[in-house]
Amino acid sequence: MMTLQDIDWEHWTPVEDATLLFVIRGGRILLIHKKRGFGAGKINGPGGRIEPGETPEECALREVEEELRIRPLNVDYAGLLQFQFVDGFSIRGHVYRAADFEGTPVETDEAIPLWCETDALPFERMWADDPVWFPHLLAGRRFSGRFIFEGERMVEYRVVEEEEEFECET
Repeated sequence: MMTLQDIDWEHWTPVEDATLLFVIRGGRILLIHKKRGFGAGKINGPGGRIEPGETPEECALREVEEELRIRPLNVDYAGLLQFQFVDGFSIRGHVYRAADFEGTPVETDEAIPLWCETDALPFERMWADDPVWFPHLLAGRRFSGRFIFEGERMVEYRVVEEEEEFECET
């Protein structure tokens, strides 16, 4: 079985680069029920694949606008997640948080908006890695994580809190 130590993370290049952006305000977080694409059927944050020439933050903003028809405000970089699947697929996720937004979240072809209390998240309907890094996101700390998955099953992980000067790589 593949382990975290089997991967040369310094030279690791993901198949996909993507983003997630979470609006957190008033003790609640805006999630989505994903209707199609990677992770369809799961509860997650809005986000998606980075397009050529786009920065991770530009992608995060675009994806939220496409999926929920809102414009996030006061956006802050939160962390970096690296996922290696045993079947060879891999994805790097740049995670952002926003303190507010303009507009009204609406259902689209891609997502159904879902407000949740931050102390009652539906982890049973989310990816297996979410419970290990969400505490950092909700506490406003920067973090990074590395994960091995076999299908939807998390095999191994490591999540660490990062220093304030932490920079993401693209």
